[in-house]
Amino acid sequence: MKRALITGVTGQDGMYLSRLLLSKGYEVYGLVRGQNNPKLDVIKAWAPEVKIVTGDLLDQSSLLRALNEAQPDEVYNLGAISFVAYSWENAQLTSQVTGLGVLNILEAIRLYAHDDPSKVRFYQASSSEMFGRVQEVPQRETTLLWPRSPYGVAKVYGHYMTINYRESYGMHASSGILFNHESPLRGPEFVTRKISKAVARIALGLQDQVSLGNLDAKRDWGFAGDYVEAMWLMLQQDEASDYVVSTGETHPVREYLDIAFNHVGISDWEKHVYQDPQFFRPAEVDLLIGDSAKAQDKLGWKPKVSFKELVEMMVDADLEREKPAGA
Repeated sequence: MKRALITGVTGQDGMYLSRLLLSKGYEVYGLVRGQNNPKLDVIKAWAPEVKIVTGDLLDQSSLLRALNEAQPDEVYNLGAISFVAYSWENAQLTSQVTGLGVLNILEAIRLYAHDDPSKVRFYQASSSEMFGRVQEVPQRETTLLWPRSPYGVAKVYGHYMTINYRESYGMHASSGILFNHESPLRGPEFVTRKISKAVARIALGLQDQVSLGNLDAKRDWGFAGDYVEAMWLMLQQDEASDYVVSTGETHPVREYLDIAFNHVGISDWEKHVYQDPQFFRPAEVDLLIGDSAKAQDKLGWKPKVSFKELVEMMVDADLEREKPAGA
């Protein structure tokens, strides 16, 4: 039985990945920061077989203790401050957790597996936000990185630190450069879930309007359940490497709104949407679209859920959540 340790286990990707690994017969450990974590009950309900260990990406000694307890064959580092808008409000904390946290877990693994650093396979959650002001369309593993947010900069640091540990210590360390991936488990602060929740509430007569930022921003959106499979496949390869994980399609926020509102029978959605300047980024990332040819060729991976299916899945989930009790 393989053993895996997941940081960020209470997040969207951590929850989908934990179920995937459990379905493959893994013994799964989830790193949680503090026993009073408000999401602890959520992961226990979602995947009760996950064994919880405490630790903090900013405390290397706690990471060593977690590794000694879990004794993992694979470590998936999904822990981060991942909300881009927040990264401008608290750039220092974002840099520490999302950037230096990667160094801390890599160094903890190196010390834990000192006799053979490659015996613990490592996955780093890199991000399409690293491309920022895109220098090539579509973006691939070799595209120049030009981040446009503190979050993106921190992710670049973690990405290159992962490469450095792979090349310097022979660690089996891979990075997945994941483009936007959503699901009904996405936090309500993210634009996709903010829209799906608002559409459900508007359809149910619980609210009348939603405030959004740039409706013309284009993203390559996929389903988180598909993307965690790519993470797992990376760690099953003989050699570690970096992979873009994406659908290869780009959709503006307006198209997301079209599909979401039409799904509940509302065609004139403009009257329900207010563009608020406070939700515009200081430096916008206008177009992200990934080339996942390497992942498809080397890993045999490809996305299964279409953009339309993803949007409708999220709206349906929020309709169910928002229905009055007993309805």
